[in-house]
Amino acid sequence: MSLFAPIPPQEPSPQGARPLADRMRPRTLDEFVGQEHLVGPGKPLRVQIERDDPTSMIFWGPPGTGKTTLAKIIARITKAEFIEFSAVLAGIKEIKQVMADADRARQYGTRTIVFVDEIHRFNKAQQDAFLPHVEKGSIRLIGATTENPSFEINGALLSRCRVYVLNQLAEDQIVALLHRALADPERGLGQLHLEASDQVLEKIAAYSSGDARSAYNALEVAASLALESSSKSAVETRLAASPAATITDDVVHEALQKRVLLYDKSGEEHYNLISALHKSVRNSDPDAALYWLGRMLEAGEDPLYIARRVVRMAVEDIGLAEPNALALCMAARDAVDFIGMPEGNLALAQAIVYLCAAPKSNALYTAYGAVLQDVEQTAAEPVPLHLRNAPTGLMKGLGYGKGYQYAHDVEDKVADMQCLPDSLRQRIYYHPTNEGVEKRIRERLEEIKRLKKTPPNRTKRESAP
Repeated sequence: MSLFAPIPPQEPSPQGARPLADRMRPRTLDEFVGQEHLVGPGKPLRVQIERDDPTSMIFWGPPGTGKTTLAKIIARITKAEFIEFSAVLAGIKEIKQVMADADRARQYGTRTIVFVDEIHRFNKAQQDAFLPHVEKGSIRLIGATTENPSFEINGALLSRCRVYVLNQLAEDQIVALLHRALADPERGLGQLHLEASDQVLEKIAAYSSGDARSAYNALEVAASLALESSSKSAVETRLAASPAATITDDVVHEALQKRVLLYDKSGEEHYNLISALHKSVRNSDPDAALYWLGRMLEAGEDPLYIARRVVRMAVEDIGLAEPNALALCMAARDAVDFIGMPEGNLALAQAIVYLCAAPKSNALYTAYGAVLQDVEQTAAEPVPLHLRNAPTGLMKGLGYGKGYQYAHDVEDKVADMQCLPDSLRQRIYYHPTNEGVEKRIRERLEEIKRLKKTPPNRTKRESAP
């Protein structure tokens, strides 16, 4: 018998040894809550399941949204052998053993569903081990991942699977699941006769961040605390029986302790949140920017990483429209480095709000982008001779520095001298806006253009080195 010998999904387990989240796992599509865009009537995943389509698939979504549950429902409906293992624990040896078992089962007409949780944790070689078996239909692979499959799953394997995106559950859906758990005497907490108001359950739902498993775990802890509190009350009042156990706000607060925010410093949510912060700043929305800042900091993001990105916002989206923005952001970075956290969070908050309120300009950002494009796509012409330095006689003899006009020798400090290569002499990269300080810069540049067209009024020197 192999280490991963398939176990029929219908086989019951002792209820007391299983957590509430596992006991309350839906067994049919009708019990399943959420993901209506996938499993609602006529929706793609439901149609695939009802047609017993053998195509392999990847479920991509946050924790606690039903990825494992859907895989088990599919195995039950299709009456297939269900093999489940985690990519965190399994290696090539285990994968090959599972594939060999599936090949033998197929010879006897038995279909096998291999469910791989956290499939993104498999390396390329491990993922490649599934390819021939998925290709010839020996197994139906169902992978679950919280990371973007485009980045984490090999292209060859991904092309052989359908990707279904699961969304976080809404708070009302979480509340419905909690009510179901409190009422169910067989799999849930119904035998305990607990009482809980909608407001209390909504608090648990809000703190679960769309994660049904997290909500069930919180409810299970809260139930234990409520029963303990009820027993103490009975002893203190010398009652023969305990009063009805009630899950109160205080009980929920004690059960939750501190909210665990969905976050992965190296995963997609990391980039989603910093993107939301940056775009809120760009859109001059201090309330949204502060919210996303708080989400990142409370989830444990490196504050110096945020500080670096804030400095980037100052130069990319504010630029010379408010030159002081860069100085303030650098000061915030230094403050975070000097005093640390949590005190440094206010320095970042100050910088964020300042950037939101500052006039916006991406003129420098687009100008430098245009420069890089020309550097990439045009010939690397030599520096014009009149702009070259001539420290030796040989270089002077070759014409280095000849015709250079020393700007300080011109009355208005502007010489009508070409400083770009010939092929780019008419190129204009920087187009200042009318925002903040940049408006004055634009007016000054227009004045410089007029001065260059005016005949120079020279002093004693024709040129300078």
